[in-house]
Amino acid sequence: QVRLVESGGGLVQPGGSLRLSCAASGVFFSGDAMGWYRQAPGKQRELVAHISSGGIANYADSMKGRFTISRDNAKNTVYLQMNSLKPEDTAVYYCACWSAYGSSYARFQPNYWGQGTQVTVSS
Repeated sequence: QVRLVESGGGLVQPGGSLRLSCAASGVFFSGDAMGWYRQAPGKQRELVAHISSGGIANYADSMKGRFTISRDNAKNTVYLQMNSLKPEDTAVYYCACWSAYGSSYARFQPNYWGQGTQVTVSS
C-alpha cells in the first residue's frame, strides 16, 4: 500500500530551522512529483513547495528564500529545509505525491497524502 511518512517536526524558536523528511513507499517515486502542504487551525490547506520528478522546485511566495525542497530518489525521500522560521509558519505539514501527471501536476490535488507532522514556532 502507499505510505507517506513525515518526520522532523517539533518546536522551534522564531528564526530557527527545521528539516522535515517524508519517506515514501508503494509509489513510483522516481517518476512522481512530490510536495509539501501545510494547514493551520481554522485555515485552508495550502501548498508550500513542490518538486517535479526531474528535480524542478517551486515555492509559495512567502517561503521563497527561506525554504528548500529536495529529493533523494535512492532513498525514496523528499525533504523540506525550513530556515528563518516565523510564528505564522506554525501548522501541520503534510507530504504529498502526484502520480501519473505531467508538468502541470500542481494544478490538481495530490493522489496521496501523509498523516502530517506538527511544526510549532514559538518563543
